[in-house]
Parts: sequence; structure tokens; C-alpha cells
Amino acid sequence: MSRLAFRAVAAVVGVAVLAAYLTAALLVADALRFLWAARPDLPVLLALLAATTVGSAYLSYRIGTAQILANLEGERVPRKRAPDLHRRVDALAARMDVDRPDLYVTDARTPNAFAVGGGSGSGALVVDRSLFRVLSAREVEAIVAHELAHLEGNDGFALAMADGVGRALVGFATVLALPALLALSGLAVGSAWIRGRPGDRSGPFARLHRALANALFAGFVLATLVARSRSRKREFAADDRAAEVTGDPVALARALRRIERAAEPSWPFAPLSTYKRTEDPAERWLSTHPSIDERVERLRRHAAERGPTRRIPVGPSGGRSRRGAGD
Repeated sequence: MSRLAFRAVAAVVGVAVLAAYLTAALLVADALRFLWAARPDLPVLLALLAATTVGSAYLSYRIGTAQILANLEGERVPRKRAPDLHRRVDALAARMDVDRPDLYVTDARTPNAFAVGGGSGSGALVVDRSLFRVLSAREVEAIVAHELAHLEGNDGFALAMADGVGRALVGFATVLALPALLALSGLAVGSAWIRGRPGDRSGPFARLHRALANALFAGFVLATLVARSRSRKREFAADDRAAEVTGDPVALARALRRIERAAEPSWPFAPLSTYKRTEDPAERWLSTHPSIDERVERLRRHAAERGPTRRIPVGPSGGRSRRGAGD
């Protein structure tokens, strides 16, 4: 094909692409104008948007919680199988403003514990069996108190709502910007074809499209950072509450450090592992948890301010019993 023929074909393709994109942009803009014209009064509109945003976030939270429990590779532990652990959970829950959660034990071989649910329901406390091999009884108690603090503050729901609201706001902004995105994309692609350079994305329309898309992406990142920042603050608050309830912040600090050491890989290719410490600011900003170093240092400061540890007994006394839920 001669260069002249190629330019003619490219021009036809460019015009067709431009027409298709602009038609789609006009259709979306007309739909948005129709919705705007049919809108209720502003207070009602804002109330509907707020209800939709909160409702979708709540539904996502409830479905997510149900899926976690449904997919949990563990078992619900009856009281007769782990009376000591149940007594400790009972005593801690009695000291806190939280309903006693259901108790589950998993066997993922990674020391861990987490809480799901809370609020109007009793929630669930999930503990991995390996935790009992790594921690002493007092340290397990401190970890349990930390997780109960999450249930007490209904942190899972609050964080899911913050994340859902942020994503919904970015979603609304994206819908409003969709006509402009389509029009700019069509102008960028169509003009490149018309110029006979289909792969060229350096034109002004392409730059404007990237700028708008990057602005929307920045909004999504900002919403994520706000939600993650809130999550890290709730981790600190749960540490504080656990230290207050047990009266032993050092036990929680020791537990966190031992869990960190137990979870850290020791095999030769450990730098390639998904578990690693990082000093990268971006990774730390996107993390849902503060670093173990920060949490341990903070708990040790609390212990120093308290003076000699006055542990509040919340369960049966004993030294370093390592009795697990499955024993």
C-alpha cells in the first residue's frame, strides 16, 4: 500500500473512531443531563446519595464478613475443649463493652489472631493454633484483649464504611467525568489516525486525557490513604485498650515481637518473601498496620509511664502455660 493510500485509510479510520467516541460521550452526557433534570430537591438528592453510599458500604461489609467466616478453614471451639481460653475471653469481655465473641481456631501455621464482626452482633474471634506454641498465657491474653478492643470499637465496620464512602465518592466523580474522558480519548486516538500516526499519544488531547485520568486515580489513592491511616490509628487504639484492660502493656509488646519473629521467613530467598520489613514510605502509607517497631516502642513508653506493672487478673493464674485450644 502506498503512503498516500495509507494516509487515506488512516484518515477514514480516524474519523470513524472519533465519531464513535464522541457519540458515546454525547449519549453519556445526555443520560447525565436527564438524571440531573429529573433530580429531586437538593436536600433529598444529597440524602439519597448519602443513603446509597452508606448502604453499599454496609452491604459490602456484611457480605465480606459473612464470606470470611464461610471460607474460614478452622473450627468453632466448644468450651469443653479449651476451658482456659474460654475463661480468659469471658473475663476480658466482661471488663470491656463488648459481647462475648464466638471463638474459632485455625491451623494455618502462621501465628495470628483477628476479629470480625462486632457492633450489633457478637462477632467472632479467630486464633491460629500456632499462636499458643509461640506465646505465653499472658501474651495470648494480651493479643486476645487487642482483638476484643477491635470488636468493642466496631473497628471493622468503621473502617469498611470509611473505605466504602471514599471509593463511592471517587466513583461518582468518575461517572461525572466520563463524557470528558470519552471525548478526549476519541480526540486523541482519532487525531493520531488522521495524522497517519496511529500509535502516537503525545498530542494535546492525549495529555489532557492522561491528566484527567491521573486526577481521578489520585482521588482513589487519596481515599485509600485516608482509610489506611484510619486503620493504623485504630491499631494503636486497640493496643492502648488492651494495655489498659490487662494492665500489662509489656506482655502485648513481647507478643507482637514474638509473632513478628515467628512469621519472618528464615529460608535463603527470604528477601523475595511477601513478609518483610520495609522502610519505603509508600508501602508504609498503604499499610493497614503500623510497624511492629512503632507499636512496641509505644507500648514500652506506656509501661514506663505506669511504673511497675500491675497486672489485672482476667483469667486463671499460672505461669507460662502453653495450652492450646485443641489440647
